[in-house]
Amino acid sequence: MSRVLVTGSAGRLGRSVVATLAAAGHEVIGVDQAPGTPVEAAATSPADLTDTGQAYEVVARFRPESVIHLAAIATPFSRPESVIFQVNTRLAFNVCAASVELGVSGVVVASSPTVIGYGAPGGWAPAYLPIDEEHPALPWNAYNLSKLVAEQTMKAFARAGRTRMAAVRPCFVIPPEEWAGAPTQSGHTVRERLDQPEIGGVSLFNYIDARDAAELFAVLIAALPELPGGEVFFAGAADALAREPLADLLPQAVPGTGELAAGLTGSAPAFSTDKARRLLGWEPQRSWRTELKESE
Repeated sequence: MSRVLVTGSAGRLGRSVVATLAAAGHEVIGVDQAPGTPVEAAATSPADLTDTGQAYEVVARFRPESVIHLAAIATPFSRPESVIFQVNTRLAFNVCAASVELGVSGVVVASSPTVIGYGAPGGWAPAYLPIDEEHPALPWNAYNLSKLVAEQTMKAFARAGRTRMAAVRPCFVIPPEEWAGAPTQSGHTVRERLDQPEIGGVSLFNYIDARDAAELFAVLIAALPELPGGEVFFAGAADALAREPLADLLPQAVPGTGELAAGLTGSAPAFSTDKARRLLGWEPQRSWRTELKESE
């Protein structure tokens, strides 16, 4: 198998990506300034990838075949807006630039569904449902703007043709410990998000198990040589993080979506993963209906 460098390897998604890749036989190099990279990593580095020299140094030192770039300030409004934008965009640029210049074969960059603009204080409604990768992007804060810039940065470097690149937009990531009651990224537990629909409504009840997202990243790095450069994929669960159909809940959370949401019956989610299924053969395997029941 190959050597894969994972930035943000100690994060809520990074931990699962490291474990999944290692279980598949890859030699995984974890890069994170925070502690917590899984022991399955063959090596770790605390490099500050916002520093161009350190970004180049860590890629030159480990010479990976592939890079999965997850490192970012991952929570909107958790830092000053200028800091979030500067850090996230600089990280994406430095990682992509170092990878291309030093001969990395493939790079996958983590983006976010938030680029489509839900939750905008001036009002927002989807152009259509379910939402796919062709939906207009309408960022309105530093975090989702930085993620859209990261996508465009990836596409710009992909046009050079020397390194195959793609991006993934993981939905609200839930790692294993959060099924057992640990607070999610929003500070609420999974059960609270289910019991209080207003919490998850602003993000259209999207979610994905971290292990399912990790498996998509693993499949994608293997498939990069066969894909057009610069592809973007949504990664979401096969159902919504909601007890009631979105046909009923979405019009309450996002006014004016009644007609568009009418087809989201049963447990259907607001985000489509048909592209990942069609081009990569990937399908999510885990649901809150099984994972939460097993752990609580």
